[in-house]
Amino acid sequence: MDVSPRLSDILARAALDGKRRAVTDGIRGLKKIRRGQEDDLTPDELFGIEVIVLEEGRPSILIHDGDFLPPPPEWGTLYTHRKEIRKSIRRVGRVTIDGDSRRSWLGTGFLVGPQTVMTSRGVALDFSQREGEGEGWKIRRQLSARLDFSEEPGSKWPQDFLVTEIIGIHEDHDLALLRIEASSSSGASLPEPFALMSSEPPKLHGREVYQVGYPAWDSRAGNTPMRAIFLDVFDVKRLQPGQVTGLTIAEVRLRHDCSTLGDICGAPVIDLESHLVLALHTGGRLRERGHAVPLWLLTGDPLIESAGVNFV
Repeated sequence: MDVSPRLSDILARAALDGKRRAVTDGIRGLKKIRRGQEDDLTPDELFGIEVIVLEEGRPSILIHDGDFLPPPPEWGTLYTHRKEIRKSIRRVGRVTIDGDSRRSWLGTGFLVGPQTVMTSRGVALDFSQREGEGEGWKIRRQLSARLDFSEEPGSKWPQDFLVTEIIGIHEDHDLALLRIEASSSSGASLPEPFALMSSEPPKLHGREVYQVGYPAWDSRAGNTPMRAIFLDVFDVKRLQPGQVTGLTIAEVRLRHDCSTLGDICGAPVIDLESHLVLALHTGGRLRERGHAVPLWLLTGDPLIESAGVNFV
């Protein structure tokens, strides 16, 4: 990859410059709150306070050259896990599509077995069709799909692998499994796949997790602090830490509070302690809870078992 070695420094400086005005307003607003002047807060000060809270509490950290840029102090613990997080970053790609004039990419996917990718049902449905009544799925005529493990800020060469087969699209859960080629057109080989958690971890509520994916701009967001958090840079790979906030077994749904925007569907929700995949992110809205499929509840699922998904 032909990328300037100083690009990460440029991105880091841009992040600071892009947020300076909002943070300055936020600090001024926090000082008013300490003086008991909440009623005097201006819209800019309220905006700045929210930027500070989001950036420190649930950041969305740019990834460059397979590594994450400096996190805010509250998430300094990520440095302790840098080696394992770098491995996670390599296992996540962007699902792109050729032959569709409306859009060129669909969401996120990640390796869960040899040449096996997991993503959300909606991502797969955008380029799939039934082979026949009650039969399996195939890629639609005149379309092709790929998984690109690059798409970082400043990256010039894709590391994309052709989707050769739709293993299955789940009938009951927002989940799909794809088969990809072992080697990319650039000569790159596939990284080692993720291992998935096979049982519920202890102390699930409040457990620290992180996502790796490709958040896109959500038109529903309007002029919000997320523009400052994301620096108006979307559709590139990011690291997004947070916590588990709940589990509903009846709905097979895990909730988390990682920063999330549109088109990150299909991203893995990864346990920070073990770096096993805990869940498959399937949706969420700005400043609301994200939701995901808790994968340990599907260890005996026929589709997942048939694909050789790597549970431990």
